Amino acid sequence: MNSSWSKLIKKNKKKVEYVDTEINSITKELSTDLDFNIKNVKQALGNSSDVNLREFRMGKPFLKKVATIYINGLADKQIMGSFIIERLMDDQNITENKETPSLTDLNLFVKEHLLAITHVVEVTEWNKLFLYLLSGQTIVLIDGSNQALACAAQGGELRSITEPVSEPSVRGPRDSFTESLITNTSLIRSRIKTPDLWLETREIGNITQTEIGIMYINGIVNNKLLQEVRERLDKIKVDEMYGSSTIEEWISDKMATPWPTMFVTERPDVVAGNLLEGRIVIFVNGTPNPLILPATWIQFFQTAEDYYLRWTIVGFLRFIRILSFMITLLGPSLFIAFLSFHQELIPTPLLINLAAQRQNVPFPVIIEALLMEFTFEVLREAGVRMPRPVGQAVSIVGALVLGDAAVSAGIVSSAMVIVVAATAIASFTIPHYAMTDATRLLRFFFMILAATYGLFGIGIGVIVLVAHTCSLRSFGIPYLAPFSPIILADLKDSLIRVPLPFMSKRPRLINKGNSNRAEGSSDLGPTKRKEKKANNNPKSDANET
Repeated sequence: MNSSWSKLIKKNKKKVEYVDTEINSITKELSTDLDFNIKNVKQALGNSSDVNLREFRMGKPFLKKVATIYINGLADKQIMGSFIIERLMDDQNITENKETPSLTDLNLFVKEHLLAITHVVEVTEWNKLFLYLLSGQTIVLIDGSNQALACAAQGGELRSITEPVSEPSVRGPRDSFTESLITNTSLIRSRIKTPDLWLETREIGNITQTEIGIMYINGIVNNKLLQEVRERLDKIKVDEMYGSSTIEEWISDKMATPWPTMFVTERPDVVAGNLLEGRIVIFVNGTPNPLILPATWIQFFQTAEDYYLRWTIVGFLRFIRILSFMITLLGPSLFIAFLSFHQELIPTPLLINLAAQRQNVPFPVIIEALLMEFTFEVLREAGVRMPRPVGQAVSIVGALVLGDAAVSAGIVSSAMVIVVAATAIASFTIPHYAMTDATRLLRFFFMILAATYGLFGIGIGVIVLVAHTCSLRSFGIPYLAPFSPIILADLKDSLIRVPLPFMSKRPRLINKGNSNRAEGSSDLGPTKRKEKKANNNPKSDANET
């Protein structure tokens, strides 16, 4: 090699080792020579310009040579200057009764008496030093000591807490998650103030070293489920971990399915509610969308606002969402089946009108439907990918212009435009984007079945889809619960939502510990309160006498 130092990265148990070619020895631990350590850090990071190094001397009576290393943009310069460098450079007042600490005790003295930082960790290995350094912490190296001090002085530019974009709410809170793991967990801590709310952190990715957090409520969570989550995460051995979507693909129960088997949200109140039901949440640093598991099919049709509105309104809204889901999934396919195979099921005046509209259309109904659906999907994707003001204009103007032009040119019929437009509008009522994408994909499958076998093909497709959905599991929990298997107690918060006083039990399949949401649940509800009031009324006792 040209240089005397070369970096050798081995992927065995995520350890980073550095080789000295001159003496042919492997260096795993820090050296007592400060210049050696500084040179090793610079070379390992390729003399990167964002790596800032400051060398100075400690104050009296030590006068030891010290170096601080941090990554520009990841560390808070004000905290580092005021609470690390300034404290180390000041002259130390050693009392007469206290001897000057020796070199072996110098690190401990600096950690316990000098550094005014909330969290300081002693580091002796190179791989841990680079992990702390690249996580935004400031490294303090002292000449003559083979121990470095990692100081929690993270900072840099972070996105502020804003309103939810994909899950807006009228009456609910207006905060949403950000890309910072610490900020996201603090949003949950502010809502659930119990010491039983536990957080486990670990790093995944041999190169990216992405920090993830597993949050759950001890005493409510199913311990077997928690152990399963830990084992699946520990088995992930990859170089890069981009975000929660990458973890979702690695730990999912089944990949060959269009349905999402993990719940993703950007709302802290949704995460808090699921934690209180016994679920587990996985946060990923750099991703504002944590994973909630296990997930069920009906969960994707529930919104946070369902628990801020009256239960009668919520039942009506959930009925609209399920109906819109059925229209999105089967609307175009039913139109194709009726018009191609089952004209006798269409009322005669409507059939004559439809036949007149299709008189000048040169394509079969399936080609007409696929053409329109594909056009609307292109417009939808263009609206999402373009800047928001421009994207909305492209979607609206493009749909109006293309629809009117296609009808005027005789390429499609007016009825087909109405069906496709109604299907697109109905898809917007599905609350969660992952379920919307799955429904859009399955719609084309049912359209082909309808064009081939009519209603018989649609029926076969529905049976296959239901059977496939029943076979799915999300970390061992049936995906169609509480419908398959039927759990009467859990039906209170499924297609409808009963009043909150009557939902005193947590989901049975998810929670295996403390199933009661409230103590004295037998006294909850308006009926029980009326009975209790009547029993305590002295006038009723006098009348009975």
